[in-house]
Amino acid sequence: MRRRTFLAGAAALPMAAVPPVARAQQDVTFFRILTGGTVGTYFPIGGLIANAISNPPGSRPCAEGGSCGVPGLVATSVTSNGSVSNVAAIAAGSAQSGFVQSDIAYWAYNGTGIYSGRPKVEVLRAIANLYPESIQLVVRKGSGIKSVPDLRGRKISLDEPGSGTLVDARLILQAFGLSEKDLQAQYFPAQRVADNLRDGTIDGFFSVSGWPQSSVADLAATVGIELVPIAGPEVDKLIDQFSFFSKEEIPDNAYKGVAGVPTVSVHAIWATSSKQSDELIYKVTAALWNPATRRLLDSGHAKGREIRLETATRGLGIPLHPGAERFYKEQGLIR
Repeated sequence: MRRRTFLAGAAALPMAAVPPVARAQQDVTFFRILTGGTVGTYFPIGGLIANAISNPPGSRPCAEGGSCGVPGLVATSVTSNGSVSNVAAIAAGSAQSGFVQSDIAYWAYNGTGIYSGRPKVEVLRAIANLYPESIQLVVRKGSGIKSVPDLRGRKISLDEPGSGTLVDARLILQAFGLSEKDLQAQYFPAQRVADNLRDGTIDGFFSVSGWPQSSVADLAATVGIELVPIAGPEVDKLIDQFSFFSKEEIPDNAYKGVAGVPTVSVHAIWATSSKQSDELIYKVTAALWNPATRRLLDSGHAKGREIRLETATRGLGIPLHPGAERFYKEQGLIR
């Protein structure tokens, strides 16, 4: 508030009386990207995108080898509790944007699923579909758990209450005729679950994240893990019922020495609010797909290579922001 008051007061002064630094401050737009925990994929991807779209005052022009982001924009990647909390922050106006699972975005916008009986988050809008998020069922090597039905009676973490992972884990269990009561269900946050597997508190856990996930990679190298396939006619019925799911393969050696498996995925959506200006979101979207951003994404993270313009409007589950929609129409992706 003090900063806004200062700038408002400065604007009322003659320009000659306003120092150059103050004038530069007036041109800065701050843009937060809420991500997830530091052990997941959201946070590093958010850092890459924030770096790509930022172009603070004083930066060299793109044509001169400088920033190719939005002039005057300072974007930051911020840790959070994940999709559900990101939706709440966007709705409350405490963040300009955030990463959200496509299923969570769909339910929030429509007031269904875990948002049933709650107000619809009608301000939620999409900037882009980023990449598929695999539902990874990770177990200790030698646990004897080879399929979802084998989870019966075992200590499995479904993630913390309010998380998107918990919602998806419940749907997977339900598809295979199981419920939490059939397991020794645990509810550890993503930041702790690797330690819980390492010390034997649990036999396995669900994670919804782009692979390779750093904490899972560390477990593969130290404790030894296996990935459990999520496949079969049960999955076919699940996808028929919930269109935001799709089939995916986690390849061999996505984690060193670990066999790949079939699974299902949702999409990582970069979301914002309809209250953000059309011009700002248009410029942010254009900066996301600048060739300079392509180089950052390709070299910065394995999932960055899957963030492609041609898939940016697929599987969103919520409307595009008008600014983003304008950009994609210009690119011929939508009519």
